[in-house]
Parts: sequence; C-alpha cells; structure tokens
Amino acid sequence: MSTHSVEKFSGVGVSAGRVIGTVRRMPDPISAPADGAPLGPGASVESETARLAEATAAVAAQLKERAAQATGDAQAVLKATALMASDRSLLKSATKLVASGTCAESALWEAADAVATQLAALGGYMAERASDVLDVRARIVAQLRGVPAPGIPDSQEPFVLVAVDLAPADTATLDPAKVLALVTSDGGPQSHTAIIARSLGLPAIVAASETIALRDGDQVYVDGIDGLVVRNPTEVEAAIARTYANREQLPEFDGIGALADGHRIPLLANVGSGDDAQAAAAAGAEGVGLLRTEFCFLGREKEPSHEEQVAAYGAVFAAFAQKKVVVRTLDAGADKPLPFLTDTSEPNPALGVRGYRTDTSSPGVLARQLTAISEAAESHGAEVWTMAPMISTPGEAKDFAALVTAAKLPTAGVMIEVPSAALLAERILERCAFVSIGTNDLTQYTMAADRQLGSLAELNDPWQPAVLHMVAATCTGAQSAGAKPVGVCGEAAADPALAVVLVGLGVSTLSMNKRALAPVAAVLRTVDLATAQSLAQLALQAASADEARNLVRAQLPELDRFGL
Repeated sequence: MSTHSVEKFSGVGVSAGRVIGTVRRMPDPISAPADGAPLGPGASVESETARLAEATAAVAAQLKERAAQATGDAQAVLKATALMASDRSLLKSATKLVASGTCAESALWEAADAVATQLAALGGYMAERASDVLDVRARIVAQLRGVPAPGIPDSQEPFVLVAVDLAPADTATLDPAKVLALVTSDGGPQSHTAIIARSLGLPAIVAASETIALRDGDQVYVDGIDGLVVRNPTEVEAAIARTYANREQLPEFDGIGALADGHRIPLLANVGSGDDAQAAAAAGAEGVGLLRTEFCFLGREKEPSHEEQVAAYGAVFAAFAQKKVVVRTLDAGADKPLPFLTDTSEPNPALGVRGYRTDTSSPGVLARQLTAISEAAESHGAEVWTMAPMISTPGEAKDFAALVTAAKLPTAGVMIEVPSAALLAERILERCAFVSIGTNDLTQYTMAADRQLGSLAELNDPWQPAVLHMVAATCTGAQSAGAKPVGVCGEAAADPALAVVLVGLGVSTLSMNKRALAPVAAVLRTVDLATAQSLAQLALQAASADEARNLVRAQLPELDRFGL
C-alpha cells in the first residue's frame, strides 16, 4: 500500500462493511449571487418572474420524477424535498423581490435564506429542514444558471463518497454500483444519510468530523463496523478488507425467523408503498411490521382522497395476503410537516403536535384514514393490525383503540416511542392488543438528543443501556398485561447483534428493511433463548453503549464469519 503517512479518523459506523477505495468528494456548493443583484440587460420584471417560476417548477418536477422511480425511505425523502421546491410562500417571497428589481438568482437566494434562518432558529427537527431548503435553493439557482445541480460526483470507477453531509435528495439517489462506501463529517446515526445507506447496504460512517481533511484521489480504508477511516491504508487494513470481501456468504432468508432452539421470532419488513411491499415479500419477509402511511400524504398540499388512500394501502395488503400487516397511522409533524395538518411555527416540533396528537388539533383526518384502511383491508386477505404513533398515556391508547373499533378494524395497538409509554406499558396494554417499539424516537427521547445531530451521535445510539432498560420495561409490562405482543420496528431491529439482545429482553417480532432480513436471521439461528437472555443482561448491566455493544459482539462469533 501507500508509503505516505497513515492517518486515522474516527466516526460512528452506521452500516457494516470494510472496503478500500479512492475518495471522491461531493462537489463545491453553488456560489451565492451578489446581494440584490439587479435585472440583467434586456430583462423585465415579467420575463424574470416567468424564468423564476419555470426554474422552480422544473426542479420540483425533477425531484418528483426521482421520487416516482424510488421506493421506501428514498421515495419519502424525495417527495418531501419536491414539496419544498414547490413551496408557494418561497416562490411568492422571491417574486416580490424580483418585482422590486432584483434578478431571479439573487431573489431566490435571499428568500430561501430567510426561510432557512427561520427554521434553524426553531431548533430540533425544524433546524434539520433548513438544510433541505438550502439544497432546494442551490438546485433552483443551478437551473437558472443552466449549470449542473449539486449532486453525487460522476465517475467511471467505483469510489468512496466523502461529504460534509448529504442532502436528502442526494442520499436518495446513491448508486451502490458506483459508491463503495459513504463517509460524512456531519450527520447522526438516524440521519437521512445513515438510513438510506443501510437500506442500500452501503458501508457508511457518519459524524467523522476530521474527514473534512480528505481530498479527491486519497486512498482510504473504510470500516463501517468499527467507525474507522484510514488514509493511506497499510497492508494490515488491506488484509482486513480482503478478508471481508471473502467472508462467508449469508444464506438467503427462508421466510422463517427462529432461534437455534426453534423459538420463533417472526421477521417482518418496514415498507412505505406497494412496490416496497412486493420487494419485501420477494425477500422472504413474514409480513409487514411497519407500513409508513406518510407515503400517501407527503408532497401534497391537501389530504389525499378516500379512494387514493384505499388504493395505496390495498397495494401493500395485496402483497401479503393471509399475513400480518401492521399499519402505522399518519406520523405527521416534526421532520414530516404537512401543510394541511401541522403547524411549522412550533418552537420545538419534536416535542409538539405530531403523530396521534394531530387528531386533537385537526380532528377528522385520522378517522378518515382509519376508514380507508378498513375498506382496503376488506378487499384483501391480509391480517391488518393498526397502531398509532406518539402515544404517551394509557388514556390516549384507549381513545385510539375506540377509533379503530369504530372503523371496524380488528386489532389496535400503539407505538412505544417515549419513556412515559415504556414505563406504563402494562396499563397501555390493558387498553390495546399490542405495542411496537420505535427505537429511533425512543432513543432520541430517552437520551434527550436530537437524532439528526452528528454532534450527539454518541448519545443517539440504541445500544445505550438506558434505552435497553426502556425496552425491558416495555416487555415486562406486556407480560404483566397477559403476555401481549411486543414488536420492534426501529432501526435497532436491523442490527444482528442488537436483534439478539432485543429477543433476550422479550421482544416477540422484529421488523426491518428487507436487506437486513438475511443477516438478522442468520445470527438469530446461532443462539438459543437462554443465551439471548444472558446477552441481554450483559447489555443492561453495561455503563455505556460501546461497552454494551462490545460485550455482546464478543459472544457472537458468527458476526465475523459473515462480516457483520
């Protein structure tokens, strides 16, 4: 390998893999136009206004087209970004500036800057949306200038993509055939970048702040398991990468999740559309543990019609005839604002009116959604379970269960995403049939750490013992309430080692992206229930996330065998 000095950078590994490759950095951002630059020669207010409207519409159309070609997380991200590109208030503000004599580029830049500044000041999830606005701004200005929009570098050879962070529209269009691995200096374990990397099976590291020093052409070793980047890797790293490349191939998932002693743990899929559901069924998923119904709502100015919803849900139910499909009702708010439902002026939307809580501020939307789910269920043979997100009290669980019954749906449950729900799981389960743990949000709320912030990545780790104690409390409550089912549908279920711990804590089903089915199944089959319970206790007794992870991984040799 290289004779240049070896440099090592640490970050948070969010997707397994060990590779060596050449760095390609994300291109420089679009440069800012001059403040208040006047209309160009021969331009009029009318012609400049038209040019601005055309460019904005073109960018929105491009993003919508990408969304139509994408699935799952990528589709939802692109739809939300397309909605931002066609935001009427942004275009209206820019048009006013054009009317005062400012050219389209400067007007759009200034208007978007004002929106992003306002969002950043709100903090939390809304601050994360500020980066989306700036991404859209750059794309529209590039369209106005007739230059390529910012995006993934074009290369004939596969490369390691290095960036400060990626905009949602970029993460949604990564080509795993060209990108060997992904490294960002910002971002967190539950950022768009991390989630998309996992769904594509790309080795990925986030929150590696020092990698800002990496340059095009650098040779690097990327270890997405240990969160390590090495510039100018030695033969030692090269050997590790070769070993990983020659790892034993995982057996295909045969559709039966079970431990070594035969204890059944159904492995389900997280999906967001009919196409997602078809792909998950083809991968062997035993059902759907999380149907994100936002896919039907995002990118829209108004609530979708009853007929549209029935068709969308029915497409998923059709893919899993006679199998369980757990439908999460609309999880709007926070990072998924909807113009007809949520209030974007909330000072802290992550702690605001989101999920089930929107039914108090905008009654009727949830009832209409449940009616559509019910009609779709009647037309297909799936076993439909329905759950509400962002439930905090037993009273809310009771009220939601009543709504589900009124809609003539058979099985009502709730998401466990906040500590109050975990601690009162027994009381909640006296009022509904099942719970499903959303580990992404449960981690965020337990650790009081915004899941999008790279600076808080260490806290925002589902291996945190405090989070595992919340899972344990939920499972204990479920047993006391009559051994009712506890699922996990957060990203934690896709980590094969953590899946073992979750089963040991008492979780009865795991739901994940389809790529995780085979690795999780393979590792679960190497342990019996007693071993899983023993490893769960090890993790609970640890003092940190790293200690918990390392203690458990050391007892699971199959992880190295399969390169996990």
